[in-house]
Parts: sequence; structure tokens; C-alpha cells
Amino acid sequence: MVAAVIGVAVHEVVREWDEVSATLRHLAWPHLVLALVAVSAGVLLGPLVWRAALAAMGARVGVPDAARIYLVGQLGKYVPGSVVAFVLQMELARAAGVSRVRGLTASLLTAGIAVVTSLVAGLLAVPALAGSRPALLWLFALLPVGLALLHPRALTAVVDRLLGLLRQDPLPQRLAGGALARASGLSLLVYLLYGVHLFALVDTLEDPWPTNRALALVLCIGAMGVAMTAGVVAFVLPSGIGARELVIVGALATVLPYGQALALAVVSRVMFTVAELVSAGVATLAAWLATRRGART
Repeated sequence: MVAAVIGVAVHEVVREWDEVSATLRHLAWPHLVLALVAVSAGVLLGPLVWRAALAAMGARVGVPDAARIYLVGQLGKYVPGSVVAFVLQMELARAAGVSRVRGLTASLLTAGIAVVTSLVAGLLAVPALAGSRPALLWLFALLPVGLALLHPRALTAVVDRLLGLLRQDPLPQRLAGGALARASGLSLLVYLLYGVHLFALVDTLEDPWPTNRALALVLCIGAMGVAMTAGVVAFVLPSGIGARELVIVGALATVLPYGQALALAVVSRVMFTVAELVSAGVATLAAWLATRRGART
């Protein structure tokens, strides 16, 4: 399946190479830097979302530990399936003094909150997707259920049910609403930053929009929201490869030539990969240096 997705992507790029290559040549460095900064900021907010989800259960870890647990664990999503990422985060959390059950629960809560907030951001792209990719609109069927489950009482019941299936004791108290709200707010900010990242890439093109830049930014935020949800749903693909690009191209192709939209989707994927690998490496190095300082003292 992965080979088929990559094969289709390569075929599309080759078929549209004249326009793709022309688009890549016109990308200005200041816009590329802004796009990379925006996507990196979004990636670095991820550990704070995970940390807030853990705090909702009454457990605490420092920001450096949360960064290592979340960012390094997230590299598991480059293996087909989502299980590896969850297992990595669970084991890294255990090494930081958090029980495996709470570490896994925090990761599942973070993933659930991410789906809900990305769909909220994705509402901004509904008009564009309705014309170009109407089949994707079924993803929004998840939104009412997700919003309802964000209530602390409902979410606590779901978590207790999950813990029961794992033969673990239920939570000693209801999930903290304030921590859940903080996690949701931070997660929504992540997708706003991802939208800014895409807008910075698009804005480097000459007169690309038939409308004003504010509406262009709205479309980019919505497109990234739906794209990230599609990537989560397509969990059998490494990091949602193909599914995310399908949404981005579909949304941008409503106002850009297909080849330009395809080129920007490819550049976006490269930037996400670089940001995630570098941030995980920095988090690991920081944790190693902290361990060495602790050993010396």
C-alpha cells in the first residue's frame, strides 16, 4: 500500500513536472524560512498538548521530559500504523517516572483532542472541499461526537472504559476540565500555525489568488486542519503520507493550477519531516545533556 501511494505521487509529480518545477523555482527564501518556522513552532507545541493531557489525570512532568516523550515517540508514526508511536511514548513516559497506563492514556487523549481541533480548523475549508473533494466531508461526522466527548465527565467515562478493557483500575478522579481546555486550546493553535506555514508557501507565488489574502489564509488553515485529520484516519500509511497531500492539493487546486498545488504539498511534506526529525533530535540531546549534568552532581 505504501509503495502504491508513493508510486502514484511520483507519477503525478512527473506528469506535472513542468509546472511543479516552475513553482519550486519561484519559491522565495524568506517565505520558505517563515513556513519552516511556523511548522516548527506547531511541532514544538505538541509536547505541551501531551503534557496538559497528562495533567488532566493529575500527573506532572517537566517540559523537557514531555518534549522527549512526545517528539521522539512521534517518530514511530513513520512506521506503518499508529501503534509504534503510542508504544514509544508509553515507554519513554515510563522512563520519566509516569506509569505506562497513564502515559498511553495521555497519548490517546492527545490524539483524540488533535482530531477534534483539526476538524474545527478544517471547517474553514469546507466550501473549497465541497467542490473539489466532497468525499472528504464525511470526516466532519466525527466532529459532533468529538466535541461531546471533550466534556470531562464523558471523557472520563470513556477513559475508565478503556482502562477496564486493559484490566486496569479506573481513574481515581474525574479528568480536570481546565487541563483539557488548555490542551484543546494549544492543539487548535498548532493547526493555526500549520495553516500559516501553508499560507507562507502559497503567498510566495505571483498573484496566485482570485480573492484577498485574508481569505487565502482562512483556506490554508482549513486545508491543513482537514489534511492532518485525514493523515490520522489513514493510520496504515507512514505519517499519513498521501492522504494529507490529497487534501492539500484538493483544497489549493480550487484556486491554483493543479501543478502548483502539488508542488506546494510536496514542499510542505518535506518541511514537516525535517521539523519533526530535528526537534526529536534536539529533545534527545537535551535529555542526554541533562542526564550527564545530573550524574556529575
